Amino acid sequence: MNTLQLSNICLSFGDRDILKDVSFTIDSTTRAAMAGGNGEGKSTLLKIACGQMSSDSGTISMTRDLDLCYLPQSDIVLGDSTAYEEIEKAFDKYKRLIDYKTGLETQLEKTPESHSLVEEIHSIQEKLDSCDYYSRKTIISVIAKGLGFKQSDLDRRCSEFSGGYQMRIALSRALASSPDILLLDEPTNYLDIEARIWLKNFIKQYEGGVMIVCHDRSFLDETVNEVYELCNSRLTRYKGNYSAYELQRQEEIEKLEAAYRKQQAEIGHTEAFIERFRYKATKSRQVQSRVKMLEKLEPVFVPTHLKKLSFTFPEPPHSPNDMVVIEHLHKSYGTHVIYDDFDLIVNKGDRLAVTGQNGTGKSTLLRMIAQVDSSYQGVLRLGPGVTIGYFAQDNETYLTPSNTILEEISSCATTSQLPDLRNILGNFLFSGDDIFKKVQVLSGGERSRLALLKILLKPASLLILDEPTNHLDINSQEMLLDAIKRYTGTLVFVSHDAYFISKLATKILYLSDEKPELFVGDYEYFSWKLEQKEAYHAQKKAQAAESQQQSVPTTDYKTANKLRNQRQKLANECQKLLEESNQIKLQIEQLDKEISLPENYSNPARITKLIASKQSLEDSKTAKEDRWLELSMQMEDESNE
Repeated sequence: MNTLQLSNICLSFGDRDILKDVSFTIDSTTRAAMAGGNGEGKSTLLKIACGQMSSDSGTISMTRDLDLCYLPQSDIVLGDSTAYEEIEKAFDKYKRLIDYKTGLETQLEKTPESHSLVEEIHSIQEKLDSCDYYSRKTIISVIAKGLGFKQSDLDRRCSEFSGGYQMRIALSRALASSPDILLLDEPTNYLDIEARIWLKNFIKQYEGGVMIVCHDRSFLDETVNEVYELCNSRLTRYKGNYSAYELQRQEEIEKLEAAYRKQQAEIGHTEAFIERFRYKATKSRQVQSRVKMLEKLEPVFVPTHLKKLSFTFPEPPHSPNDMVVIEHLHKSYGTHVIYDDFDLIVNKGDRLAVTGQNGTGKSTLLRMIAQVDSSYQGVLRLGPGVTIGYFAQDNETYLTPSNTILEEISSCATTSQLPDLRNILGNFLFSGDDIFKKVQVLSGGERSRLALLKILLKPASLLILDEPTNHLDINSQEMLLDAIKRYTGTLVFVSHDAYFISKLATKILYLSDEKPELFVGDYEYFSWKLEQKEAYHAQKKAQAAESQQQSVPTTDYKTANKLRNQRQKLANECQKLLEESNQIKLQIEQLDKEISLPENYSNPARITKLIASKQSLEDSKTAKEDRWLELSMQMEDESNE
């Protein structure tokens, strides 16, 4: 079994311990989540595990030939290749193996009596036969489709895609590589609901080991059976899925909080004694004893990321009934039309969720409402006196990297808020010297919290949030959810988190390749209506097909019959190709057995002939599989017409 083991890993930044004696072992059967608050070092630990970062001390050991793949949560840099070519890089390790095998075969022709070369060639071929290299086109197609790509997208340059879709390309490449152990850092951040469901099912069936950093509790509940919590630079393992971990941790937190309150009371009592008798000579021994006791006291630590946090948005100013009015809106990027003759009214007090497939204009709509994007035709006006609080998905661009946390908040605080800034920052888990950290060194979750706090400081009658839960840990998500529930203004938000939508939305705008649809009701009603709609369309499609078969005009009979015959011919050819491919595979296996026989590999002429025959069969098998994929895609395209 392939195994990765980290032992006593330590890492410090300045005087702050990030990792302290961290140890864990994962293998090809692992299903684990890495939990912990934002900025605790989860991403750092994964980078150390895969060799992208070095620790100050500790050891990393792994079994020989362990195949390990790490997907970071950001900073993905793709070349100018097509999406298909980028994903196909997952199979480069097999290309190197094939090149190595070819080199060995060249050596074997010069020294045909070498048994060791024959055995090594045979071993490499067994690896190639057992891997997915010869089926890579099919695998890439399946994974890309599951993550929301169209077949035509695979021929587009990576640079043409948005940042979110570039992350999907990188995720596709990681999944296609099928390593022994897969390390995924926030893989769901840029996925819509459909892609999240597909990824969840993929991981559930995946044969290798997986460790995931993710803040989607429903996703984790269905994909992991153990949780590693990184807290206060230490790592602790919990058995069970994420919900089981939360229950265990909540019990621990309640005990810790009780112990903390008791300890604080004892400290207060001791400090009062010291202060009262500090200058009394007869009590000097008792005073010194208590001073030493306080110095040796091990403080009870309550993890900040599991504390029950709360904040409240400022009371919104008075606002009109029609907060946003959109009439005959037209928005396009070149020839790609996003909205055409689109109408929408957002009323005072609405909680409008905007959801649907990626690339359908959700963030674009929020940018236009927030007055950030004015490049459109039609009418989009805000009601008189409407004030906006806008949280962008790319919130980093709205923060000043060179500012400290305190400077960033001070720049938007009112004079009356300045004396309370430290307390407000503390409620957002920025305490002590952390408030002097530069924005540029913050984690994604810390930047999201900081951007949310900037919105909190300004009263707004219209709150516009684009994927606000991205990069937030689960406890921070709950804090945000509770705050928005108490918010009395109007809300427009984009989210793919079904739990978040279900707790907030009173209206849902669903965007797809078809015309935008507005559902007035909660998420349960939206889901029911969507299911009804899909069932209706499926029924209508079936009825139309049946009707078409029953009422084909005589003049069109020959055309319809020709199409049916053509589809049947394609299906027959696909089946024939599969059968021939399987027959070739059996022939290759038989040749492998012959190649391994001593009487063959000791005969130079015989072994050369066998290897040449095998190479010819492998080429033929690859060609038939490529043809099968081409015909399958052609059949799928025709059935969709």
